[in-house]
Amino acid sequence: MKYSLLLASLVAIVGLSACEKTTVTNPTPTIVAVPGPAGEPGPAGATGATGYDGAKGATGATGYDGATGATGSTVAVPGATGATGATGATGATGYVGATGATGADGSKGDTGRTGDTVVVVPAQR
Repeated sequence: MKYSLLLASLVAIVGLSACEKTTVTNPTPTIVAVPGPAGEPGPAGATGATGYDGAKGATGATGYDGATGATGSTVAVPGATGATGATGATGATGYVGATGATGADGSKGDTGRTGDTVVVVPAQR
């Protein structure tokens, strides 16, 4: 089997190489033109026309003034009145004064007399 496989591959190589044909392409000859002697110079050409001036661009727009800022708000309600202060502490009670001296005894009056009894009767109506 070793030889039969080797023999088959050799036959395939020989068969494929026999089918190939080499194509020979002949190069085309290049023709080089050799210039002749230079001729007389020609007359001067006419002057060209003046070019067109381009149109002027438009003037740019002027910027606008910014908006005026809003006025600050006014206080709607005035501030509240402050709280009333606390009542001060009551002062300490003063010392009781010393008892005054006893006055002198008055002079003795006369002994009473015995007299008449007066009866008042109201008027009748």
